[in-house]
Amino acid sequence: MATSNVLAGARVVLPTGTVDGGRLIVEGTRIAGASAEDAPVMDLSGHWLVPGFVDLHNHGGGGASFTSGTAEEVLRGVHTHRLHGTTTVVASTVTGEMDVLAQRAGLLSELAEQGDIAGIHFEGPFISPCRKGAHSEELLRDPDPAEVRKLIDAARGRAKMVTLATELPGGIDSVRLLAEHGVIAAIGHTDATYEQTVEAIDAGATVATHLFNAMPTLGHRTPGPIAALLEDERVTVELINDGTHLHPAALQLAFHHAGAGRVAFITDAMDAAGFGDGRYLLGPLEVEVSEGVARLVEGGSIAGSTLTLDRAFERAVTVDGLPVEDAVAALSANPARLLGVYDQVGSLEPGKDADLVVLDAEFTLKGVMRKGEWVVDPQLG
Repeated sequence: MATSNVLAGARVVLPTGTVDGGRLIVEGTRIAGASAEDAPVMDLSGHWLVPGFVDLHNHGGGGASFTSGTAEEVLRGVHTHRLHGTTTVVASTVTGEMDVLAQRAGLLSELAEQGDIAGIHFEGPFISPCRKGAHSEELLRDPDPAEVRKLIDAARGRAKMVTLATELPGGIDSVRLLAEHGVIAAIGHTDATYEQTVEAIDAGATVATHLFNAMPTLGHRTPGPIAALLEDERVTVELINDGTHLHPAALQLAFHHAGAGRVAFITDAMDAAGFGDGRYLLGPLEVEVSEGVARLVEGGSIAGSTLTLDRAFERAVTVDGLPVEDAVAALSANPARLLGVYDQVGSLEPGKDADLVVLDAEFTLKGVMRKGEWVVDPQLG
């Protein structure tokens, strides 16, 4: 029989609201509805209890790259993010040769089949050279549906999302192909107009890859993709809440127009997340990380982030002034729904995986549980 444990006294954030002095029962790997009378009780008074974080867009951490690392290195990166509360992570790649990306998809799909990652996100090579960011321009290509199909086939059913510049030749047909195969089509690294973005959404695109970044700015005569992505209820917008990628006013604009139900906080993390400053490679490009900010050595473009989702949560509540419940939606429920795994993770409800995060009164991470096992034990500090 599975062992029952009771977590008591915390402010528990549930889909229906926050319960002060709540009790959460864990039985084995799952959240349970009732416990044995002699179940041990952990007192979490003065703390918050929230669902484990779900990261849709993450390139690595702990000195390890999801794009180029060995399976062991990928697992090290996954573990690094678990230490910061991310109990569900999608592994993102960057632009590369098609054969290399297909080979990479094979390795990552094995880790997805084992339950170590939640799937694969291909960011590039089907993006605009005008908005390439930290992607190698010579490796970019138009989104030919046949090549898009090659990648999703290589992922053996584990492809979760593909970022596209949908205004490029083949972009709309590729969006339709992805939608037909149950893969999220994300608009990003794009130079699209407002009208072209609307066309892509109508074709089936449902995510804005790191909204505001790597796309035309919002203009009053040429509103561009930002306005189209914010106004359409079918679209979830990714935000990198690290204080570098977005001004707080831009974040507030996104929440005001999209609403808390259509925002997903992501890290867009690269190898240096949870590891430190220094020189790294992001795909074939060299990156310098200084004071936690990653930029390309050549050209100085921002190159992903060193963010972890516990920091994104803390900043959302303490700096941006978001209600805790809205931060929980952006970090857990919304991305879980997008990935189609909300029946398993994303909220603290009986029957779901016992994935949870313990935060103190100042919203600093103190504990992480994944599938009923403490990754960070709040009693050990």
